Amino acid sequence: MGFTKLVRSNAFKPIPNFVRSSIRNACVESDQNTESPYKPRKHHILATNLILSYFEKGLVEEARSLFDEMPERDVVAWTAMIKGYASSIHNARAWECFRGMMRQGTNPNEFTLSSVLTSCRDMKVLAYGRLVHGVVIKLGMEGSIYVDNALMNMYATCSATMDAACLIFRFIKVKNEVTWTTLITGFTHLGDGAGGLKMYKQMLLENEDVTPHCITIAVKASASIDSVITGKQIHSSVVKRGFHSNLPVMNSILDLYCRCGYLTEAKRYFHEMVDRDLITWNTLISELERSDSSEALLMFQRFESQQGFVPNCYTFTSLVAACANIAALNCGQQLHGRIYRRGFNKNVELANALIDMYAKCGDVPDSERVFGEIAERRNLVSWTSMMIGYGSHGYGAEAVELFDEMVNVGIRPDRIVFMAVLSACRHAGLVERGLKYFNAMESEYGIEPDRDIYNCVVDLLGRAGRIGEAYELVDTMPFKPDESTWGAILGACKAHKHTGLISRLAARRVMELRPRMMGTYVMLSYIYAAERKWGDYARVRKMMRMMGNKKEAGVSWILVENKVCSFAVSDKACPCAVSVYSVLGLVIEETREADFSLVQEART
Repeated sequence: MGFTKLVRSNAFKPIPNFVRSSIRNACVESDQNTESPYKPRKHHILATNLILSYFEKGLVEEARSLFDEMPERDVVAWTAMIKGYASSIHNARAWECFRGMMRQGTNPNEFTLSSVLTSCRDMKVLAYGRLVHGVVIKLGMEGSIYVDNALMNMYATCSATMDAACLIFRFIKVKNEVTWTTLITGFTHLGDGAGGLKMYKQMLLENEDVTPHCITIAVKASASIDSVITGKQIHSSVVKRGFHSNLPVMNSILDLYCRCGYLTEAKRYFHEMVDRDLITWNTLISELERSDSSEALLMFQRFESQQGFVPNCYTFTSLVAACANIAALNCGQQLHGRIYRRGFNKNVELANALIDMYAKCGDVPDSERVFGEIAERRNLVSWTSMMIGYGSHGYGAEAVELFDEMVNVGIRPDRIVFMAVLSACRHAGLVERGLKYFNAMESEYGIEPDRDIYNCVVDLLGRAGRIGEAYELVDTMPFKPDESTWGAILGACKAHKHTGLISRLAARRVMELRPRMMGTYVMLSYIYAAERKWGDYARVRKMMRMMGNKKEAGVSWILVENKVCSFAVSDKACPCAVSVYSVLGLVIEETREADFSLVQEART
């Protein structure tokens, strides 16, 4: 680092007091009678302290320049660099620094090894972690609690199983709270919540100290397996241990109730909380978005009335999704304006939610506009959301064109993308294009079609009247056909008035499955009536009456004064139903009179 660079005002960084004192004492003659509280330090120790100071300030390149100029580098200096890189998320540089240290012949200490293992974990490179493990064994440092905990953490993060982490855990003689928390976290993050809770209970049996962070992980493990009973037990222990004022712990318990579907308990618990932060509000709003979208928007109004709370991208993502669920276009547009004002319009996840919201509200042009604004930042979800929007509104050709464009820019489609483009082909009647994509899934992309994909293609063929091909596909699919599969065949037979062998076979197969969807029974009754099988028709209608429910009615909605009003055929639940039907009667009368006048004019 040159003198010119150091003296430039824009490159000047304040030097810590202990470094300044060491420099002063190193540059003057000191005698044994000095009154200074600071003793001179060796140059390499001074440089190491300065390196640590640079990393704390985020000055990574300055730290590296100083390290390169050091004439002497001991294990502490190397460790400072490796730890600094790891803490600054420059993990690849931390690994290269560790390799340089080993090539120079400097043996690492336990702090060096724990730092480089953290970088291996963050890079998720198991091979590097194993090499470091070999160095640990070679140097005989297996007994260090810092190294053992770091090894456990690395294996738990980078491995597909917890076997290696558990093996290290068993050989640790004196375990601390970090050891237990690392193991519980590993099980939970690998999706084995039951294994995480088992280790948590074992920790309690051995009377180990329980930290708030450990409790937070145990609550997450309970939520991952929907074990609200265990979660309530942990909640009780939280109160008993005096952690009820710890906000991260309380937020995790709120998240548990939300994830397990206990919304009443979640809302009561939320109102009982003395302290709340942005995570608290986001957790409840996110759950309300899934269960009661209107209440989520009302909760946001309460949120805005609180002093000191500012919504972030996660807040707006949940709110935009809530607007999409109830097709509240006006409300969604207002949120879009706030997103722009706060500068969140460049957030890809939020843009994806806006694309989905506009499409579900029927405003495809605005979906396209948002999609175009993130042209340089699109991810797979962005393309998928736009394709689903096109497909749900019958724009099959646009969805197909978008799929081809996505592939051309180098984004590899997954199963969800194929489902989106196949659904678009199904709604638009693009049979050959849909079959092309279906065949390309496995041959070009190595993706095995699942049951939903097969059902979609069966429906695609059936809607096009190619019932024989649809039945052949059902006969060759690697899954046992379910109610949806045979329902697609029956629907095609009904739509195309097909009363042959296939309709009878499909009717028999679906009856063997004891269908649960009322729509299936309705289609069966139509098929039997068309074939004049009145006995079977009567039997199906009797089963429908015994089920005691009706086919789910199609619902339409309209936005009136910022309120979404939904209605169905013969719906009388509206408070103004009498007035609505009165006006509707007048419209019908005027329509009939207009039609009669047109007929009379045509005759004359």
